[in-house]
Amino acid sequence: MSRRMFVGGVVGAGLTVGAGVGLPAVIGSGSTGHLVRSQLKLPAPYKLPLPIPPVARPVSSGSDHDSYRMVQREAIAEILPGVQTPIWGYDGRFPGPTIVSRSGRRTEVEHDNQLPVPTVVHLHGARTPAESDGYPTDLVLPRNGWAASAPMGDQLAKLTRGSRRYVYPLQQPAATLWYHDHRMDFTGPAVYRGLAGFHLVSDDHEQGLGLPSGVRDLPLAIADRAFAADGQFAYPSKDPTLTRTPGVRETYIEGVFGDVILVNGAPWPEHPVDAARYRLRILNASNARRYDLAFRVDGKPVPFVQIGADQGLLDRPREHQHLVIAPAERFDLVIDFAKVRVGAKVELVNSLGRGTTSRVMRFNVVRRAADESRIPAALRQIQPLQRSDATVTREFSFRAGKVHGGHAGWVINGRPFAPDYFAAEPRLGAVEIWRFITDLHHPIHLHQVGFQVLSRGGKPPGAFDTGVKDTIDLRPGEAAEVITRFDAYRGRFVFHCHNSEHEDMAMMANFKVI
Repeated sequence: MSRRMFVGGVVGAGLTVGAGVGLPAVIGSGSTGHLVRSQLKLPAPYKLPLPIPPVARPVSSGSDHDSYRMVQREAIAEILPGVQTPIWGYDGRFPGPTIVSRSGRRTEVEHDNQLPVPTVVHLHGARTPAESDGYPTDLVLPRNGWAASAPMGDQLAKLTRGSRRYVYPLQQPAATLWYHDHRMDFTGPAVYRGLAGFHLVSDDHEQGLGLPSGVRDLPLAIADRAFAADGQFAYPSKDPTLTRTPGVRETYIEGVFGDVILVNGAPWPEHPVDAARYRLRILNASNARRYDLAFRVDGKPVPFVQIGADQGLLDRPREHQHLVIAPAERFDLVIDFAKVRVGAKVELVNSLGRGTTSRVMRFNVVRRAADESRIPAALRQIQPLQRSDATVTREFSFRAGKVHGGHAGWVINGRPFAPDYFAAEPRLGAVEIWRFITDLHHPIHLHQVGFQVLSRGGKPPGAFDTGVKDTIDLRPGEAAEVITRFDAYRGRFVFHCHNSEHEDMAMMANFKVI
């Protein structure tokens, strides 16, 4: 495998990146990053059961809200059989407990930080007031031994010691969201150690559609990891204590790949299913790896139906034979296992992977069963935003460049992240078009708002751009336009590349809704 791992081959021409800042010329397309190889013997695939994260229970409830408490703490997990792996987990779990909320019913989560470093919690995909959005300098400090100061001297940072209460009004439709650490400069290694979990929002409309539910509604967090000889997650931090120096060693500046594919924290698991429809809420929780997923039986494709994107249900179902998913994207799928024979073994495979990363998990169809679920021809109404609705068009380039101290990193419009610089100041209620241009793969995420994709590469949106999204997957040398209405909350928010190594190395910018 070459030093720079770019698997796939959609773009066949050389692309010079980061001239003058120490990054080489590269060719690529499948993903942008470099592989960390495990130093332990890896298990055979399809030997371990699929874990289902437990649903969190509120500690109290009122007429209009539910309150939760989570402890961020160190723990030991057996991820590879017989191997003890230290993790950082919400309630000591990886992934953390799943929170299930109702649209329009306020959810409050008290996060108690018992880790040795500051943390920040971001509910990815939520329409959230600025003070609870998880701004990267709004640190929850450890109870002891950490000075009360914000990164880069951010005068607007809101610091708390020991714990913080996050308030989520959830004035938004049903959707598959996820929560994760968002500490400035250290998001990548913190999430890699386990700080991530699902947050599912439901509503009456979704529940009335007759979609698969209960045990046939499966959240699936797909993440790649590598393991050191002592069982720890192998992550190439410059500072493994995550206390002082941010970033990764130079070899991994494009992104960190692992050679073990985990689903809900288990390597290449299997799961028994009925010959019936299942709803699969797929989250790419990897730091940098993209996947091209497909279902196979005896090497033959099994079609499936997409019913939702990042921000909830589509207007109508779309059938696919495969699915390209970038870090932080979510796709809501329905697959009908009744279309294959009882006894069939349905593999979920990754055509962008090689060797151990080409397999994801397996479903074993074990029995016939009654199935009253359905996929309606119409899922929900989505009001399309038109170009004529927009009052402003902004352009942002995502490229390699020099960051603080003159080091190689990643920048937006030539600027590294700074808490006091605002790249945009949209007015509350305004509709704007944002145009993104990239050098390499960059999954671009906007906090606080969902958007619709207007164009990709000067053409109509792609097959996986439908619905309302909050993360868009851009390939090398590509441009795309998205349109959104800033109609939720005023305040300071960020947008950034969700390749976590790019984000940690300054590919993030502020916008302020005024």
